[in-house]
Formats: sequence, structure tokens, C-alpha cells
Amino acid sequence: MPRIMNRAERLHTRKIHAPPAGLYALLMLDSLSHLLVDALCAATVLGGLRASSEELSAFILVYNTLAFSTQCLVGLAADRLRRHAVSASASILLIVAGFALPLPSVLRVCCVGVGNSVFHVAGGAMTLERSGGRAGALGVFVAPGAIGLALGTLWPELGAVFAALLALCALAVIPLERRAPEPDTPPAEDGGESELAVPLLALAVAVRAVGGSAVSFPWKSGAALSLLTVLFVFAGKTAGGWVCDRLGARRTALLSIIPAALLIAFCSAWAVPSLIGQFALNLTMPVTLWLLYRAMPDAPAFAFGLAASALWPGTIAGQLMTLTGPALWGCVLVSFLFGLWAILYAEKKIGEGRKEHEAD
Repeated sequence: MPRIMNRAERLHTRKIHAPPAGLYALLMLDSLSHLLVDALCAATVLGGLRASSEELSAFILVYNTLAFSTQCLVGLAADRLRRHAVSASASILLIVAGFALPLPSVLRVCCVGVGNSVFHVAGGAMTLERSGGRAGALGVFVAPGAIGLALGTLWPELGAVFAALLALCALAVIPLERRAPEPDTPPAEDGGESELAVPLLALAVAVRAVGGSAVSFPWKSGAALSLLTVLFVFAGKTAGGWVCDRLGARRTALLSIIPAALLIAFCSAWAVPSLIGQFALNLTMPVTLWLLYRAMPDAPAFAFGLAASALWPGTIAGQLMTLTGPALWGCVLVSFLFGLWAILYAEKKIGEGRKEHEAD
């Protein structure tokens, strides 16, 4: 008599599939909300505070620390609650309140910083849970944040518009999420050999951020060139998920990180190769997040938040560096190649873990 599989075994053997068409509306809403969240947060910090230049620098540091470094902790809590739509809606309203209410400046910064952290984790977890185990949807969700940040930085006076649109998004998240099909868990691939993949991928995010942030681009001046850079970043993140689904994590990493390292290290003084390098580098962002989720499919919020928490300290370290010439080139090449090795290692070990589960 055949043995009836329990729920965990059914999840382990379920095939990865594309998300149903009904989920695209939720994905589009989450992506639009991501753009508006980052836009309103930037508008609040950069345009809505009465502060001196020294105070503003301190507020920016506090905001970024809250928005990035807390995401792994928020992810741990979110994976226990499993109320991602409610969390996303509440975080949006917190950000709107931080912008609109006459609060002390430090409290406003805390509201938008914490709200940003919770939204990213909740929205990222919703996207991962309903991605069918694919990376394409993840790239669509993470990419609009770059555009939102640029809009809020360049035109903070549009904060009221961002806030009004965000309030509408907050009202729509929960009903739309309830009408979407139930979350799906991809095949568990976290075998014993893939345990090192998670810390390696997180470290790779931090190390790669060091190399990427240490480089300056003298050609990037003015709103037009800044927006052009953002568009290349947006395109890279959006395309990265789809390329990963088509070619796999290994080929995507090989085809993107090596050109990105060479172009950013040696061609940062020129606009065209730098823009191509930014596109290539950002192809790997959804790949890294997707591998983290594959390594721990039962913790989508923590997987998403861990990468963001690792990004911020690496970015600070890179910005504090004053390297030039061969020292800078070496920093960029080593950091990017370490990231490539981490992705290749993680992809291999996670694949081996999956084969072990299939064999069992």
C-alpha cells in the first residue's frame, strides 16, 4: 500500500512553476508601493525636516540604519506572524504619518525609517511566497525602489502627492492579497551542505557593496545623468530575475559580475561603460535574494531582510574609503569576484541539497 506523504514532503516534491496570472495585480501593486515608499521616505528626510546641514547628515544616518539594518530582525518577526499584507499596509500608513503629522524631526525620521524596513520585508516576503520559486517576480518588486529614491531626492516637494498615492495603496493591499491564490512554498533545497550558503551570500552582499561604493563617477552630475543612472539600475534589477529564470543563477552571475567588475573598476570616468557596468552589476541583486530564499524557503521575510541588513554596513565602509589607482581597482575586482564565488558556491550546494531531498 503506498504511503501518504505529509505536508512537508508534498512541499519538498512540488515542482517550481510560474505564478498564476491573478497574482500579477498584487505584484504590480507591491512594486508601485515600493516606488512610492522610497520616494516619500526620501522626500520626508531631505525636504520635510527643519534641520541644519549637520543635523540633516545625522538624520540621514539614523534613517538608513533603521531602514536597512533592522530588516533581518523584522524578517524574523514577520516569519512568525505570517501577516505580510497587514504589515505592509500598516508600514505604509506609518510612513505617511511620519511625513504628514507635525512630529519632532527625530520622530519623523524614526517613523519613515521603521516603516521602510517593515514594508520592504513584508512586500519582499509576499513576492517570494507567490513567485512559484522563480526569480522574475522578485526583480520586478525590487527594481522600482531606485526610481522612487531618485524622485524623492530630486523633487521632495512632491511629497504630498507620494503620500496620497501611498494611502490608496495601503487601502488596496489587504483586499488584493486576500483575493490572490494562497502562498506557495518551493521545493525545500536546504540540505546540510547548503548551510554555509546563507552567511556566504550575506557576506558577499556586504563585500560587493564595499567595492561598488568605493568608486566615484565624475561624469554623474545633474538631474538628467542621475536619472539615467537610475534607469540603468532599474533595468538591471528588473532583467536580473528573468535572466536568472532563463539561464540559471550560475550563468547569470558569470555573464554579469565579470563585465561589471571590469567596467566599474577601470572605466568609471566615462559614462557609457559605467552605465553598462551598473546594469550588469544589478542583474545579480535578484539572483542573490532568490538563492537566499531557496536556501531557507520557510523564512522568506528573513531571507529578504538579511540581504538588506548586510548591504548597509558594506555601503558605509565603501563610502569611507579614499582609494585611488591600483588600490581601488583591486578593491573592486576582489569584492566583485568574491560575490561571484559566493553565488557559484551557493548555487552548487543548494542544488546538491535538493538532489539529496529528491533521493530521499
